Amino acid sequence: MFLVLPTLVSVPVSLTPNDYLSLPTDSLSLRHYETLFTDSIWQSSVLQSLFIGVIVTAVSVVLGTLAAIGLWRISSGLGEGVRLLILAPMIVPPIVSALAFYKLFSKMGILDTFLGVILAHTVLAAPYVVVAVSASLATLDLRQEQASRSLGASPAQTIRWVIVPQISPGVVTGAVFAFLVSWDEVVVTLFVAARAVYTLPRKMWDGINERVDPTIAAAATTLFLITLLLIGLQALRAAKATQSPQSTAS
Repeated sequence: MFLVLPTLVSVPVSLTPNDYLSLPTDSLSLRHYETLFTDSIWQSSVLQSLFIGVIVTAVSVVLGTLAAIGLWRISSGLGEGVRLLILAPMIVPPIVSALAFYKLFSKMGILDTFLGVILAHTVLAAPYVVVAVSASLATLDLRQEQASRSLGASPAQTIRWVIVPQISPGVVTGAVFAFLVSWDEVVVTLFVAARAVYTLPRKMWDGINERVDPTIAAAATTLFLITLLLIGLQALRAAKATQSPQSTAS
Protein backbone atom coordinates (compact mmCIF):
# COMPACT_ATOMS: atom_id res chain seq x y z
CA MET A 1 0.00 0.00 0.00
CA PHE A 2 2.92 2.32 0.76
CA LEU A 3 4.08 1.91 -2.85
CA VAL A 4 0.69 1.78 -4.58
CA LEU A 5 -1.34 4.50 -2.86
CA PRO A 6 0.78 7.45 -4.15
CA THR A 7 0.12 6.31 -7.73
CA LEU A 8 -3.61 6.88 -7.17
CA VAL A 9 -2.93 10.63 -7.21
CA SER A 10 -2.73 10.35 -11.01
CA VAL A 11 -6.44 9.46 -11.16
CA PRO A 12 -7.86 12.85 -10.07
CA VAL A 13 -5.03 14.71 -11.80
CA SER A 14 -5.99 13.04 -15.08
CA LEU A 15 -9.47 14.58 -14.76
CA THR A 16 -8.29 18.17 -14.38
CA PRO A 17 -9.62 20.66 -16.95
CA ASN A 18 -6.37 22.65 -16.80
CA ASP A 19 -3.40 22.44 -19.15
CA TYR A 20 -0.98 21.71 -16.32
CA LEU A 21 -0.71 19.08 -13.58
CA SER A 22 -3.20 20.00 -10.89
CA LEU A 23 -6.04 18.57 -8.88
CA PRO A 24 -9.49 19.42 -10.25
CA THR A 25 -11.39 21.93 -8.14
CA ASP A 26 -14.57 23.17 -9.79
CA SER A 27 -15.13 20.64 -12.57
CA LEU A 28 -13.91 17.39 -14.12
CA SER A 29 -12.80 16.87 -17.69
CA LEU A 30 -11.95 13.90 -19.94
CA ARG A 31 -10.07 16.08 -22.42
CA HIS A 32 -6.70 14.54 -21.54
CA TYR A 33 -8.03 11.01 -22.13
CA GLU A 34 -9.30 12.25 -25.49
CA THR A 35 -5.81 13.52 -26.26
CA LEU A 36 -4.29 10.21 -25.21
CA PHE A 37 -6.50 8.19 -27.57
CA THR A 38 -6.72 10.61 -30.50
CA ASP A 39 -3.38 12.45 -30.65
CA SER A 40 -1.19 10.92 -33.35
CA ILE A 41 2.03 11.22 -31.34
CA TRP A 42 0.56 9.45 -28.31
CA GLN A 43 -0.97 6.76 -30.51
CA SER A 44 2.31 6.23 -32.33
CA SER A 45 4.28 5.93 -29.07
CA VAL A 46 1.84 3.32 -27.73
CA LEU A 47 1.94 1.29 -30.95
CA GLN A 48 5.73 1.45 -31.08
CA SER A 49 5.99 0.27 -27.46
CA LEU A 50 3.61 -2.61 -28.20
CA PHE A 51 5.51 -3.60 -31.34
CA ILE A 52 8.88 -3.51 -29.62
CA GLY A 53 7.51 -5.27 -26.52
CA VAL A 54 6.02 -8.16 -28.53
CA ILE A 55 9.21 -8.71 -30.57
CA VAL A 56 11.41 -8.47 -27.47
CA THR A 57 9.16 -10.90 -25.60
CA ALA A 58 9.26 -13.48 -28.40
CA VAL A 59 13.03 -13.30 -28.84
CA SER A 60 13.70 -13.23 -25.08
CA VAL A 61 11.47 -16.27 -24.46
CA VAL A 62 13.22 -18.34 -27.13
CA LEU A 63 16.76 -17.36 -26.13
CA GLY A 64 16.08 -17.36 -22.37
CA THR A 65 14.32 -20.73 -22.39
CA LEU A 66 17.04 -22.40 -24.44
CA ALA A 67 19.74 -20.85 -22.23
CA ALA A 68 17.98 -22.01 -19.05
CA ILE A 69 17.62 -25.56 -20.40
CA GLY A 70 21.28 -25.60 -21.43
CA LEU A 71 22.41 -24.40 -18.02
CA TRP A 72 20.10 -26.93 -16.37
CA ARG A 73 21.79 -29.77 -18.26
CA ILE A 74 25.32 -28.50 -17.59
CA SER A 75 25.96 -28.32 -13.86
CA SER A 76 29.56 -27.16 -13.71
CA GLY A 77 31.68 -24.17 -12.88
CA LEU A 78 31.59 -23.13 -16.53
CA GLY A 79 27.80 -23.27 -16.51
CA GLU A 80 27.61 -21.06 -13.43
CA GLY A 81 30.00 -18.61 -15.05
CA VAL A 82 27.78 -18.43 -18.13
CA ARG A 83 24.72 -17.97 -15.89
CA LEU A 84 26.41 -15.05 -14.13
CA LEU A 85 27.22 -13.47 -17.50
CA ILE A 86 23.61 -13.85 -18.66
CA LEU A 87 22.22 -12.35 -15.45
CA ALA A 88 24.70 -9.45 -15.46
CA PRO A 89 22.21 -6.98 -17.06
CA MET A 90 20.00 -7.40 -13.98
CA ILE A 91 22.88 -6.36 -11.73
CA VAL A 92 24.60 -3.61 -13.74
CA PRO A 93 23.06 -0.14 -13.16
CA PRO A 94 20.85 0.92 -16.11
CA ILE A 95 22.92 4.05 -16.79
CA VAL A 96 26.04 1.90 -17.25
CA SER A 97 24.20 -0.39 -19.66
CA ALA A 98 22.85 2.64 -21.51
CA LEU A 99 26.32 4.09 -22.03
CA ALA A 100 27.63 0.73 -23.21
CA PHE A 101 24.76 0.31 -25.69
CA TYR A 102 25.24 3.86 -26.95
CA LYS A 103 28.94 3.36 -27.65
CA LEU A 104 28.43 -0.03 -29.30
CA PHE A 105 25.41 0.92 -31.39
CA SER A 106 27.04 4.15 -32.59
CA LYS A 107 29.84 2.07 -34.10
CA MET A 108 27.32 -0.37 -35.59
CA GLY A 109 25.20 2.46 -37.02
CA ILE A 110 21.94 1.30 -35.42
CA LEU A 111 21.27 4.19 -33.04
CA ASP A 112 17.66 5.42 -33.17
CA THR A 113 16.48 2.31 -35.02
CA PHE A 114 13.97 -0.38 -34.07
CA LEU A 115 16.71 -2.98 -34.41
CA GLY A 116 18.90 -1.19 -31.87
CA VAL A 117 16.09 -0.71 -29.35
CA ILE A 118 14.93 -4.32 -29.72
CA LEU A 119 18.47 -5.64 -29.24
CA ALA A 120 19.00 -3.49 -26.14
CA HIS A 121 15.65 -4.44 -24.61
CA THR A 122 16.27 -8.13 -25.36
CA VAL A 123 19.58 -8.06 -23.50
CA LEU A 124 17.78 -6.51 -20.51
CA ALA A 125 14.71 -8.77 -20.66
CA ALA A 126 16.18 -12.21 -21.43
CA PRO A 127 17.71 -12.67 -17.92
CA TYR A 128 14.21 -12.52 -16.40
CA VAL A 129 13.16 -15.40 -18.65
CA VAL A 130 16.24 -17.37 -17.61
CA VAL A 131 15.40 -16.89 -13.93
CA ALA A 132 11.73 -17.83 -14.33
CA VAL A 133 12.40 -20.89 -16.50
CA SER A 134 15.28 -22.03 -14.26
CA ALA A 135 12.90 -22.00 -11.29
CA SER A 136 10.54 -24.33 -13.18
CA LEU A 137 13.39 -26.57 -14.29
CA ALA A 138 14.49 -26.99 -10.67
CA THR A 139 11.44 -29.20 -10.09
CA LEU A 140 11.98 -31.28 -13.26
CA ASP A 141 13.73 -34.66 -13.03
CA LEU A 142 16.72 -34.81 -15.38
CA ARG A 143 16.06 -38.54 -15.86
CA GLN A 144 12.97 -37.70 -17.91
CA GLU A 145 15.19 -36.19 -20.58
CA GLN A 146 17.47 -39.25 -20.43
CA ALA A 147 14.45 -41.55 -20.81
CA SER A 148 13.22 -39.57 -23.81
CA ARG A 149 16.61 -39.73 -25.49
CA SER A 150 16.90 -43.47 -24.79
CA LEU A 151 13.58 -44.02 -26.59
CA GLY A 152 14.92 -42.39 -29.73
CA ALA A 153 13.79 -38.76 -29.40
CA SER A 154 16.08 -36.08 -30.78
CA PRO A 155 17.20 -33.17 -28.57
CA ALA A 156 14.68 -30.88 -30.31
CA GLN A 157 11.86 -33.40 -29.82
CA THR A 158 12.78 -33.86 -26.17
CA ILE A 159 12.67 -30.12 -25.56
CA ARG A 160 9.41 -29.71 -27.51
CA TRP A 161 7.42 -32.66 -26.14
CA VAL A 162 8.95 -33.44 -22.74
CA ILE A 163 10.57 -30.38 -21.20
CA VAL A 164 8.61 -27.35 -22.46
CA PRO A 165 5.12 -28.63 -21.49
CA GLN A 166 6.29 -29.13 -17.90
CA ILE A 167 7.98 -25.74 -17.58
CA SER A 168 5.26 -23.75 -19.38
CA PRO A 169 4.33 -21.77 -16.21
CA GLY A 170 7.91 -20.54 -15.97
CA VAL A 171 7.97 -19.69 -19.69
CA VAL A 172 4.73 -17.69 -19.39
CA THR A 173 6.01 -15.89 -16.29
CA GLY A 174 9.26 -15.06 -18.06
CA ALA A 175 7.31 -13.76 -21.07
CA VAL A 176 5.26 -11.45 -18.84
CA PHE A 177 8.38 -10.08 -17.16
CA ALA A 178 10.15 -9.66 -20.51
CA PHE A 179 7.25 -7.64 -21.91
CA LEU A 180 7.03 -5.48 -18.80
CA VAL A 181 10.78 -4.78 -18.85
CA SER A 182 10.59 -3.68 -22.49
CA TRP A 183 7.37 -1.71 -22.02
CA ASP A 184 8.69 0.19 -18.98
CA GLU A 185 12.28 0.77 -20.10
CA VAL A 186 13.23 4.43 -20.39
CA VAL A 187 16.87 4.93 -19.34
CA VAL A 188 18.44 2.81 -22.09
CA THR A 189 15.86 4.04 -24.61
CA LEU A 190 16.87 7.64 -23.95
CA PHE A 191 20.42 6.79 -25.04
CA VAL A 192 19.80 4.50 -28.03
CA ALA A 193 16.74 6.26 -29.52
CA ALA A 194 15.89 9.85 -30.38
CA ARG A 195 12.91 10.65 -32.59
CA ALA A 196 12.64 7.83 -35.15
CA VAL A 197 11.82 5.44 -32.31
CA TYR A 198 9.55 7.13 -29.80
CA THR A 199 8.17 4.75 -27.18
CA LEU A 200 5.48 5.52 -24.60
CA PRO A 201 7.90 5.84 -21.64
CA ARG A 202 10.02 8.20 -23.76
CA LYS A 203 6.94 10.26 -24.60
CA MET A 204 5.95 10.44 -20.92
CA TRP A 205 9.51 11.41 -19.97
CA ASP A 206 9.56 14.21 -22.54
CA GLY A 207 6.13 15.33 -21.36
CA ILE A 208 7.50 15.81 -17.85
CA ASN A 209 10.69 17.57 -18.90
CA GLU A 210 9.58 19.67 -21.87
CA ARG A 211 5.99 20.51 -20.92
CA VAL A 212 4.10 19.30 -17.87
CA ASP A 213 1.22 17.67 -19.71
CA PRO A 214 -1.72 16.19 -17.72
CA THR A 215 -2.06 13.59 -20.49
CA ILE A 216 0.78 11.84 -18.65
CA ALA A 217 -1.58 11.33 -15.72
CA ALA A 218 -4.23 10.00 -18.08
CA ALA A 219 -1.72 7.51 -19.53
CA ALA A 220 -0.60 6.46 -16.05
CA THR A 221 -4.19 5.96 -14.91
CA THR A 222 -5.01 3.91 -18.01
CA LEU A 223 -2.01 1.65 -17.44
CA PHE A 224 -2.95 1.32 -13.77
CA LEU A 225 -6.52 0.27 -14.66
CA ILE A 226 -5.28 -2.24 -17.25
CA THR A 227 -2.95 -3.73 -14.62
CA LEU A 228 -5.80 -4.03 -12.11
CA LEU A 229 -7.95 -5.71 -14.78
CA LEU A 230 -5.26 -8.26 -15.60
CA ILE A 231 -4.65 -9.00 -11.92
CA GLY A 232 -8.39 -9.45 -11.40
CA LEU A 233 -8.66 -11.86 -14.34
CA GLN A 234 -5.70 -13.84 -13.04
CA ALA A 235 -7.26 -13.99 -9.57
CA LEU A 236 -10.53 -15.31 -11.03
CA ARG A 237 -8.64 -17.88 -13.07
CA ALA A 238 -6.73 -19.03 -9.98
CA ALA A 239 -9.96 -19.23 -7.97
CA LYS A 240 -11.62 -21.38 -10.65
CA ALA A 241 -8.56 -23.62 -10.84
CA THR A 242 -8.71 -24.09 -7.07
CA GLN A 243 -12.43 -24.93 -7.11
CA SER A 244 -12.17 -27.42 -10.00
CA PRO A 245 -10.24 -30.13 -8.08
CA GLN A 246 -12.65 -29.75 -5.17
CA SER A 247 -15.64 -30.20 -7.47
CA THR A 248 -14.03 -33.26 -9.06
CA ALA A 249 -13.33 -34.75 -5.64
CA SER A 250 -16.94 -34.18 -4.59
